Amino acid sequence: MTGVRCSAVIFAAVLFAASSSRAQQEPALPAAGDPAGGRELLDYSIEWRLIPAGTARFSWTPLQGSTAVSSEVRLHLESTGLVSRLFRVNDDFTSMLAPGFCAQSTFMTSQEGSRRRETRVSYDQGRKAHYSERDLLKNTTSTSDTDIQACTHDVLGALMMLRTLRLEPGKTTQIPFSDGKKFAQVKVESQRREEVTTGLGVRRAIRYEIFIFDNVIYKRPAHVHVWLSDDNQRLPVQLQVHLQFAIGTITFRLEKLGSKPTIGRGN
Repeated sequence: MTGVRCSAVIFAAVLFAASSSRAQQEPALPAAGDPAGGRELLDYSIEWRLIPAGTARFSWTPLQGSTAVSSEVRLHLESTGLVSRLFRVNDDFTSMLAPGFCAQSTFMTSQEGSRRRETRVSYDQGRKAHYSERDLLKNTTSTSDTDIQACTHDVLGALMMLRTLRLEPGKTTQIPFSDGKKFAQVKVESQRREEVTTGLGVRRAIRYEIFIFDNVIYKRPAHVHVWLSDDNQRLPVQLQVHLQFAIGTITFRLEKLGSKPTIGRGN
């Protein structure tokens, strides 16, 4: 896999595929007595060129008694097998979200090949995103500021927000998004209903395409799709990024659900 990085940039771009327009409501909390205690846990298998490439765990925790921060979202990414031998990935991403899933702050620790980095972004909504990345091996730090709009979303907040919406096939929208280094209004297109095979069985889902590559947020050419279950849970049952031929396709497939809160509105 020479020249190919199975990095958080690619993985995060896949997860951002779940972004959409401004949230219209807060998600419903899990029912009392839920075994996850109010948390939602989603476990994914990651496939690259039809071979197992890694695993991902996504968790959402609603926070009580806070006005500035309403929830915490975490993502753990880890390579396995052949991919891990070629280029090991062990990344952790945490996002603190304000009401409406607007980004408050993010923190990422990444171990990718020989690289070790810590990345922080704080969002002064309606003003600036403040980006800081520290190279733990070189002991160097790079910083930048980016102008952003009110209620700008990061990658994980965007994922949560789309799940509250009902963007029907044939409809499009745009959202304000920033990774801390760049800001853009990103187009989201709802395409069609499909059936997707997951570790939970066959799920009926709606496929979305997210136009985040091709110099929108990321420079490289690629296509990103996400499938959300066509029910009240609005689970991200499959996520996929199609890169140039030398890299191919990376697919996230939902394998296990730790809890079952109702996220979206019913029909």
